Amino acid sequence: MNDEPSELEVDAAETEPVGQWQVGQESAGERLDAFLARVCPKYSRVQLRRAVSEGRVTVNDHGAKPAFRLIPGQMVRLGSIAEAPTGSIPEPIPLKVLFEDEWIAVVDKPPGMVVHPARGHWSGTLTAALAYHFEHLSSVGGATRPGIVHRLDRDTSGLILVAKTDAAHLALADQFGSRTIEKEYWGLVSPVPDRDRDRIEAPIGPHPHHREKMAVRHDHPDARQATTFFEVDRRYRGVASLRIVPKTGRTHQIRVHLASLGFPILADRLYSGRSALTIGDLSGDREQTEPLLERQALHARRLVLQHPRDGARIEFESPLPEDLQRTVAALEQFRAEGSGG
Repeated sequence: MNDEPSELEVDAAETEPVGQWQVGQESAGERLDAFLARVCPKYSRVQLRRAVSEGRVTVNDHGAKPAFRLIPGQMVRLGSIAEAPTGSIPEPIPLKVLFEDEWIAVVDKPPGMVVHPARGHWSGTLTAALAYHFEHLSSVGGATRPGIVHRLDRDTSGLILVAKTDAAHLALADQFGSRTIEKEYWGLVSPVPDRDRDRIEAPIGPHPHHREKMAVRHDHPDARQATTFFEVDRRYRGVASLRIVPKTGRTHQIRVHLASLGFPILADRLYSGRSALTIGDLSGDREQTEPLLERQALHARRLVLQHPRDGARIEFESPLPEDLQRTVAALEQFRAEGSGG
């Protein structure tokens, strides 16, 4: 882990003049910060808010606050803009923010998004989106992981907790370390488990033959103890939905543990042997090759924690994203057809 904070100092030589705009009728009543974001799309909201706070934005030659409401005919001038800080480069990626205050934020990560930059994934990351949308993020995780307290795999969707201050980051890290944060996942597995519920306690370490994968390892010095609880929520034809509660947070933990019992997460490229689910897989008609789901059916749907400010218990939930809702609807359809036949 890199403990050096992101560089936030701005050298005067690292600025460039931008321009000026006259406010039109279509912008009547628009906030200054929203106006700037629209007319200067190449810059992040963080950069633009900083320019306003540092007095480099004027309205009719007077300083203004980000929430200032514009009047047609006014002249907005942006004298210069600071270059983006080193570390994660802000990108204008849409982000679903479920909660935000001065300490933390909770976001709903879509499937397919990598949390932080890594080999082969230098752009389009969650950290790039966070750097664009939030002015302040904790630096405890290092310059490339601002605000990141925990992670989700690229193709897992759902709730991620973000620290906006170093104090919040350390408090949340303590909660993760003491396992007082409650995390609940929803997942689809295939085949249907042979039990209603179970508690899996098995160490996880590097896979002996595949660099990308992890495995249950009782004989490896780097294996770490891991615990996962699950219970069957609903049974379909060859598929079941599960409520999953990991008690630890090892890499690929849920995916490895369930696969080790013989019922991996559905459409898990690494651990299930297939990377997609088609209509034909459910109907039995091999000619129906239209993909129904093209990523692992795993969603982080619930988080319960103590707010780092005052210890108050707060809870967040995320509904199933559209691709998983569509998959469940198809499973219900073919389940009903099967029972009716």
